[in-house]
Amino acid sequence: MAPPILKLDDIFLSFGGAPLLAGASLQIEPGDKICLVGRNGSGKSTLLKIAAGLVEAQSGEVFRHPSSTVRYLEQAPDFAGFNTVQAYAEAGLGPGDDPYRVTYLLSHLGLTGEEDPSTLSGGESRRAALARVLAPEPDILLLDEPTNHLDLPTIEWLEGELQKTRSALVLISHDRRFLEKVSTATVWLDRGTSRRLDRGFSHFEAWRDQVLEAEELEQHKLGKAIEREEHWLRYGVTARRKRNMRRLGELQTMRSQYRGHKGPQGTVQATASDAQESGKLVIEADKITKSFGDRPIVTPFSIRVHRGDCIGLVGPNGAGKTTLLKMLTGQLSPDSGTIKLGTNLEIATLDQKREDLDPEDTLANYLTDGRGENLLVNGEQRHVTGYMKEFLFQPEQARTPIRSLSGGERARLMLARILSRPANLLILDEPTNDLDIETLDLLQEIVAGFPGTVILVSHDRDFLDRTVTSTIAPAVPHAPDGRWIEYAGGYSDMLAQRKGAIDERKRAEKATEKPKPQEAAPSGGSSKSKLSFKQKFALDNLPKEMAKAEAEIAKREQAMADPNLFTRDAAAFNRLASEMEKLRASLTKMEEEWLELEMLREELEG
Repeated sequence: MAPPILKLDDIFLSFGGAPLLAGASLQIEPGDKICLVGRNGSGKSTLLKIAAGLVEAQSGEVFRHPSSTVRYLEQAPDFAGFNTVQAYAEAGLGPGDDPYRVTYLLSHLGLTGEEDPSTLSGGESRRAALARVLAPEPDILLLDEPTNHLDLPTIEWLEGELQKTRSALVLISHDRRFLEKVSTATVWLDRGTSRRLDRGFSHFEAWRDQVLEAEELEQHKLGKAIEREEHWLRYGVTARRKRNMRRLGELQTMRSQYRGHKGPQGTVQATASDAQESGKLVIEADKITKSFGDRPIVTPFSIRVHRGDCIGLVGPNGAGKTTLLKMLTGQLSPDSGTIKLGTNLEIATLDQKREDLDPEDTLANYLTDGRGENLLVNGEQRHVTGYMKEFLFQPEQARTPIRSLSGGERARLMLARILSRPANLLILDEPTNDLDIETLDLLQEIVAGFPGTVILVSHDRDFLDRTVTSTIAPAVPHAPDGRWIEYAGGYSDMLAQRKGAIDERKRAEKATEKPKPQEAAPSGGSSKSKLSFKQKFALDNLPKEMAKAEAEIAKREQAMADPNLFTRDAAAFNRLASEMEKLRASLTKMEEEWLELEMLREELEG
C-alpha cells in the first residue's frame, strides 16, 4: 500500500450551530480516483477546499506531501491581470510543463484562447478554469462539479482525459454516469463524518443502503437495551442501587446516545401541483425553420407532442437546443413553417441560468411572491416554513437572503417554486445542475409520474435514460447543421438507434456493390463471402498511411519540444499544434477503419 500524498484526519469545522464537519477524513494515494458524495450542504466543497489549503480546519490533522503539486478547480475563477484566456490557463503551468497542453485542452473545451476573460459567460469561465488545472498534470486534482455547463461531447471527452490521467483525483459531481466511468473509490460525507468504499460509484448506493440499515438496526437494539435497563431500575431490588451506580451511569450514557443520534438527512418530499388537463395535442410543429445570418439552426423540422409525453433535447453547446425549445413553446417565431399550441396550457419553466433569483430576496418572499406567509399548493393553503421543510430548508432560513445559499440550495429553491405552481407543461432547462443525488432521484420520480407533458434540456445521460420517452438530437452530433431527429426512448436508446442506422447503411452499401467475377460463388455450391477489392486495398494500404501519419506527428512533436519555440515564434507553435491535432484525428480515423476491416476479415475467414 503506497503512502498517502494527502491526508485529512479527524477534521472539525463549524460556522456556528451544528458542526459542518465533525471527524471527517480523506486519504489520497497516488493514482486514486475518488468521488466525494453527500447531500447538498453536507460539506463536500468545504472538505475539498481544506484539502486544497484554501480553508483552514478548526481542528484535525492535515498532511500534504511536500513535493506533491495540487490543483483545485475554482467555481468562480479570478481573471484579474490576464488579457486572454490563453494567458490565464498558461499561468497554471509549472517549470517543465508542456505549454502545448494548454492549446490542446482549450481547443477540446471549445475555446480559442484569444477570448477576453471579462466577456466570458459562466460556462466559458468554468471551461477556462478546467484547462488551467488540467494542463500541468498535477499530482492531485481536486474538481468540484467539473461537468457543469459542459455539453455531452465535451463531458465524454473529459471522461477519457480523467480515466487516463496519472494525477490522483478527487471529484464532486451530480452526474451518475460520469462518476461511474471515472471513479475507482467513493468517500461518503454524511452528518459531518466520512466513510470510504474502495469501489467506484456504481457500487455506492447499494453500500449506502446497507450502512443505513445496519445503523437503524443498532438504534433499535439500543432502544430495547434502554427499555430493559429502565425496567430493572423500576422493579429491581432497592438495596442493590448503591452497588449498581455504574449500571445507572451506563443507562444515562445509552439514553444520551439514543437521543443524540441524528439519522440521515431527510429526503425531499414533493409532487408537482396539478393543473387543468391540457388538450390531447400539446404542440404541433410543421416544417419549422430558423437561421441566424447564414447559419441554419433548425432546418425543416416537424413534431407532434401529445399529453403525457416526456421529451429530451440533447446536443452540443451552440447547436440550437434553446432556440428550438423557445420555438416549440411559442416564445420565438420560426422563419417558416407553423407552430400550433394546444388548449388549456399552463406552463412552468425552470431556467438553467437562475435568472429570476434576486440575491437580496428572502426564501419566504421568493416562494410566496411577497404575498405574506402562505402559498397555495394543489389548492391547499400552506405555511411557507412547512413547505420549505419538504425541500430540506430549515424554518430559520425563511428570512435568509438568497445570496447566502449554495448552488445546490438555489436549484432546490427554484424547484420548490415551480412545483408549487399549477402546470400541465413543464419546461426544464438543465434541471440537474447542482442537485445532489437524492434530490435528483426525487426529480426523476416527479418527471416520470407527472400527468402532464415535460420537455427538458439536459446533458445528464442517466437522468435522460430514466425519464424521457423520446429524444431530439442533431442529425450530425459533432457538427450540427440544423437538422434534428426525434428518436424513441432515452439517450442510450438514441445511441443504439444511431448505431443501427449506420450499420444498416453499411449493409445496404455493401449489398449494392457489384461482386467481381472472381468473387462470384460457384453455381453448384456455397462459398464464404470475401472482402471487396476496395476493402482489401484499404486493409493493405492503411498501415503504411498510419506509419506516415505517426512519422509526421513525431516530427512536429520534436519541433515543439523546443522550450523557446513559443516565445520565439508563437505563430509557428500554433500552426504546428493545429497540424498535429489534424494528423492525430486522421490517425485515429485510420486506426478505427483498419480495426473494423481486420475484424471483418477474421470473421469472414471463420
